[in-house]
Amino acid sequence: MSTPTRTSRPDRLRALRLALALWVAGALGAPAQAQAPGTSEAHYSAVRPMIADMQKVVTPNGIEVNEAVTLNGLPQWISIRGADRRNPILIYVHGGPGATEMGRSWPYQRGWEDYFTVVQWDQPGSGKTLRSGGEAANRAHLSRARMAEDLVALIERVSARLGARKVVLLGHSWGNLIGLDAAMRRPDLISAYVGVGPLFSLRPNEAAQYRALLTIATERKDDAALAELRAIAPYPGEGDIPFDKINVVRKWVMAYGGLAAYRDNADFYFRAARLSPYYDLADRQAIDQGGQLSVPALLPDMIATDHRSIAASKFPMFMFLGRHDITTPASVIEPWFAKLRAPHKEIVWFENSAHLAPHEEPGKFLIGLVETVRPWAVKGNAAVPAR
Repeated sequence: MSTPTRTSRPDRLRALRLALALWVAGALGAPAQAQAPGTSEAHYSAVRPMIADMQKVVTPNGIEVNEAVTLNGLPQWISIRGADRRNPILIYVHGGPGATEMGRSWPYQRGWEDYFTVVQWDQPGSGKTLRSGGEAANRAHLSRARMAEDLVALIERVSARLGARKVVLLGHSWGNLIGLDAAMRRPDLISAYVGVGPLFSLRPNEAAQYRALLTIATERKDDAALAELRAIAPYPGEGDIPFDKINVVRKWVMAYGGLAAYRDNADFYFRAARLSPYYDLADRQAIDQGGQLSVPALLPDMIATDHRSIAASKFPMFMFLGRHDITTPASVIEPWFAKLRAPHKEIVWFENSAHLAPHEEPGKFLIGLVETVRPWAVKGNAAVPAR
């Protein structure tokens, strides 16, 4: 992407980070990471042990692991949690780039763990993986191809550890790009694929966002929004997209509840990591640092990728879509999905969600996973002897 010539390089990067952070559900989340007035890290540190005790896995055949594993030469942090290690494995491929989910998943994930063994992964260039490995080592893994290779290695490692043939792969937002890459590369390892607010193609995504915002602003007779949106027309246009135009679109996506439904912010999501048993202050700061490192490094891959070219899959495909999602509009996904050939395909709608359905409708999300996805996961591992 290019910027107006009047903009300095630091300002360009600052604008890019803000724009992409809002687009990908908070890769940076910098405003939300700041301490609220009257709070301190000591307050959060006092509460985290209580949450850790509440979430402790105590079942005889359960598993609770938080550790770094080496994938293609880079130590990368994962958590593995579940009430019964014989349950199907579900690997969550977080969005961003850089928007780690491990520290933000505690409000909803405990229910999943009764039906799945859930793996959270801090991707290269993000969170605990960035903090422990350092910027130079992480930067070497920051490409779409390399991260998909790392994900395949993770699938193989976790499957071998738990004695499973296949896993459920869940790709959220940006995570859908490398998630689908890994799944298409090794379909023999995938029992089912779940796209949650998935990013498929950048330019059509931008155009759909813009159309949706103009429609909403017109319906609301929001003169301020209309003036700002019309001023950046045509959007996204041909060629590179100036960062100042991206920032206008992201501003109104957030304001109109296109990231979190019925809200003009997503603080509940950004701030969840403050109470995570797995994340301390330095880990949370690494989320911000990871977005700043990952977004510019991976932007060319994001622009070039168009997963709508995928015509068929060898595994069941599910799309979990928020009805109010303007961050990754369903209008980009539905036409492709209608033509896709797969053993089974299904859209599960979340009527009161935008881009953060696991957080926004945790009960319905769990039911969706258990009723629609888990049967295929069990079937995919049916040949595995009881452990």
